[in-house]
Amino acid sequence: MSSYNNNNVPGVSVLGSVSTKEEGAILSPEALQFVATLHRKFNQTRKSLLLKRAERQSAIDQGELPDFLPETASVRQDPNWRGAPLAPGLEDRRVEITGPVDRKMVINALNSGASTFMADFEGMLHANSPTWENCLSGQVNMYDAIRRTITFTNPDGKLYELRKDGKIAVLIVRPRGWHMVEKHVIIDGEPVSASIFDFGLYFFHNAKELVQRGAGPYFYLPKMESHLEARLWNDIFNTAQDMLSVKRGTIRGTVLIETILAAFEMEEIIYELREHSSGLNCGRWDYIFSFIKRFRERPDFVLPDRSQVTMTVPFMDAYVRLLIKTCHKRGVHAMGGMAAQIPIKNDPEANQAAMDKVDADKLREVKAGHDGTWVCHPALLKIAKDVFDKYMPNANQLEVSRDDVQVTAADLLSVPTGAITKQGIRENIRVGLTYMEAWLRGAGCVPINNMMEDAATAEISRSQLFQWARHGAKTDEGETITAQLNLQLLDEECAKLKQEMGEEKYAASKFETAKKAFATNVTGEHYDEFLTNLLYDDIVTIA
Repeated sequence: MSSYNNNNVPGVSVLGSVSTKEEGAILSPEALQFVATLHRKFNQTRKSLLLKRAERQSAIDQGELPDFLPETASVRQDPNWRGAPLAPGLEDRRVEITGPVDRKMVINALNSGASTFMADFEGMLHANSPTWENCLSGQVNMYDAIRRTITFTNPDGKLYELRKDGKIAVLIVRPRGWHMVEKHVIIDGEPVSASIFDFGLYFFHNAKELVQRGAGPYFYLPKMESHLEARLWNDIFNTAQDMLSVKRGTIRGTVLIETILAAFEMEEIIYELREHSSGLNCGRWDYIFSFIKRFRERPDFVLPDRSQVTMTVPFMDAYVRLLIKTCHKRGVHAMGGMAAQIPIKNDPEANQAAMDKVDADKLREVKAGHDGTWVCHPALLKIAKDVFDKYMPNANQLEVSRDDVQVTAADLLSVPTGAITKQGIRENIRVGLTYMEAWLRGAGCVPINNMMEDAATAEISRSQLFQWARHGAKTDEGETITAQLNLQLLDEECAKLKQEMGEEKYAASKFETAKKAFATNVTGEHYDEFLTNLLYDDIVTIA
């Protein structure tokens, strides 16, 4: 492995190491110049939008509640505009599989039989811890997958390659969110926007190849909180297409509605991206996280145990119904959320119960009017596909208008009732710790209690612990939740992990680092905006 110093691009320094010639090719002078141009043109806007997030948080802390924007009422009331026509390969998206950009898993996901595969660079919501190696090798894997040359041989000699019949999933890439930077690439003295870095390298190397193959550069866009953030993406799309002489509108972006503030601007988000829009997605777990985070200073917004905040509680149901109505009104897809269950080996009864939950969840989605759904494991594909095949015989349900739906601001802000339990506290600690430890090792999701837990559920876990301690919430047994209680239970859960793993294995793990970071966010005093902000420096490897 060697340090990569490319002096051919003025103002650009690559501080990370490069281990292969393929990774070096991804960081070609031309590609870095492309990324640098986008960064220089748009990074100041990105930073100003992040300041607007902080301003909105301050207003909420002082008692202001979000509402539909009066200044954009004309956009919502105009019946004449539509999102972009359905793009090649995105007409039917009934089952989408998500996963990391790891080489073997990319091959397996593309071969899985899913309609599309969302390859995840983001590292917040699902699958990829954004280490330098993960992000750089992931770009190589995307390059090879698009050209159908990707292969992988495991240590036992087993060869993984794409299906010979060519029936692979349509590729959609999720770059990192606006709040993240890539500290291994410095442009004019500051880290490059991680969003621009991920998008720019992928688009530069693959846009024209994708078009020649009858598809296009398709993206999932995470963590947005306003239509102005969608406008920024649209401006970047137009500039990138112009720079490479790619026709405007070739790009498609599906926006994850996974923040409570974005829920009030869904129509405006589609409008800003309308030439490039391929719909919205119900990012359910991050949406719950955002609900807790944004109202964390308000005692009247304390949520019960995570297990009780289901898709059928009023504020979640309202969000789903409004998303479907909004998307279909504008002619774009309304995608359902993640089924996080994974197969349970050696327990047929428990496995059947878990699969029944998946079936019921997908049935709820298709009957509500969703055009497709997400799964995180290939074993769930058939269940989801069978449900959508039965109730959605056509490629989508864009004709389902949901004119019956009338959702108010109060509906979106309705706080569900339920109990907080000591077991719920322990489960939050275990999920948060275990995920953070995996993330610090470069993994991005981890199976816990037969669920694929990711950053979103870890975010819910630590945010609930903060919220409960902040407001002295009481358990169902009447015990007041304090900083001392949370820290005591954190110590106990770490002791259990050490006993389960053995001292040697525990000492070699990242649990003590995770515990130290986790403890800063569960006392009700200090709160980090994102776990990635809290942990990112621990995975930075400057050469």
